[in-house]
Formats: sequence, C-alpha cells, structure tokens
Amino acid sequence: MYDMEFTTSTMPLFALCIIGTAFLLVLAVELAVPVRGKILPPARRRLTNVSLFFIDTAAVRLIIPLAMVGAAVLAAERGWGLFHSIEAPVWLAFAVTLLALDLALYVQHWATHRIPLLWRLHRVHHSDRDFDVTTAARFHPIEILASMAYKCAVVIALGAPALAVFVFEVGFAVATLFTHANFALPPKLDHALRTVMVTPDMHRIHHSARVEETNSNYGTALALWDRLFGTYRARAHDPQDQMTIGLEEWQDERPARLGFALMQPFGRD
Repeated sequence: MYDMEFTTSTMPLFALCIIGTAFLLVLAVELAVPVRGKILPPARRRLTNVSLFFIDTAAVRLIIPLAMVGAAVLAAERGWGLFHSIEAPVWLAFAVTLLALDLALYVQHWATHRIPLLWRLHRVHHSDRDFDVTTAARFHPIEILASMAYKCAVVIALGAPALAVFVFEVGFAVATLFTHANFALPPKLDHALRTVMVTPDMHRIHHSARVEETNSNYGTALALWDRLFGTYRARAHDPQDQMTIGLEEWQDERPARLGFALMQPFGRD
C-alpha cells in the first residue's frame, strides 16, 4: 500500500503558502524586468484573470471536493490502481507518479488544441493578448472541472501515493506560474534549462498568435515530452518582445473582460 501518512488538514495551507510565495516572487521579478510591454489595460485584464482563478477554485471545491490528493487517498483506502496491485519500491512509485502525471497533462494539453470542443474551452486561456503570471490563472471553469476529473482518474488508475500527488500538484502550480512569467532568463541559462524543463521563453512561443507556434511547446514542467513527440519549437518567427500574443480573431480589448472570457466558449468561431 502507498497511502503514506500526511496530514490532509494542513497540506492545503502549506500548498497555498508555497504557491502564494512563488506568485509574489514571479510578479516582483516581471514587474522589475519585463520582457514585453502591456497591450491590454493592465488593471482590468489582471482583475479578469484573477477573478477566473477564484471562480475556478470555487467550482472545483463545490463539484469535485476530493481533488487529486483526495483521489489518491480514496484509491489507497479501496486498493484501487496499479501501485496497490503490484509490489514496487516506494521511491519507484513516487518517481513514476511524477512522470506519469506530467505526461498525462502534456497529452491533455495537446488534446485541447486538437479536439474542437476542448479547444473552445482552452482558447479562453490563449485569448489573453498579454503574457504574465496572471495568464497562468486564466482558464474557463468548465475546462478546470474537466481537467480535474481527468487528473483524478489518472491518479486512481495509477494508485498513486498521496504524497507524490501532493508534490506534483504544488510543483506543477509553481511551474505554471514560472512558465507564464513576463521575464527572460539569460540566454545560456535558458538554453541549458530547456534540456530538462520548460522556460518562460519556450512557453511564450506557445502563446503566439501564429497557429504553427500555438500548436507547439505543450509542456508545462518537463521539456522532455515536446522533444520526444516532435512538438518542440526552439524559436518564434518574431523576437520575444515583438511577437503577437493571443488569437488572431480577438486582437482587441474583449479578452480583458470577465464576461467575454466566461461566454467565449459558447460564442461563434
């Protein structure tokens, strides 16, 4: 069994502290040394993105209260999943869980660009015409609910250790903040890190308005999957500070509005 002991009552607060600290650090750096200037009205746009985050969080709490760690605990209690059916060292179950979840989210992200119904939801994230740490919070609540259900199913199928799931959740959230940062690493450091992990310059290409660039660099934490499956793109057509961010059909002020973001999946293409 891999239901490692840890206090589920204190873990959410611990995670909030880590993610909140990461958000503030990324925000401070990007405000000090931004790569790109602002296109949309900053206050209104940031309020929309942060509001989506709170709506998403409330929706998950109300509809899928178990979330990923809860799914791992449930799987342990019921003996569900791979690692509750086979004998494997704890370290191996931990490592496989981290890799498998990151791969699962790469596949999910790829699918949101390839399946029209999923793209209608995911394009809310891509319609942001600016790119900064608050973009990491900009997702439609229906997409967040579908994503959480998918991730819980993967966790249960794996019989993943709860502690590994917690580490992944927190690490993935921090990585998402980092990869959406409006700053650039020194070129040599960026090049070196890309052999292992996704950097802001790498992920910013994914937010380009050019379709061929949008459909690349799907990873959030590990750069491995993009390289392995041929979706890696090293450079954008335009310089990072000049590339057009967002979607070609919404290069106006509408993406800065909360109402527009919430209704976007239901509008005409």
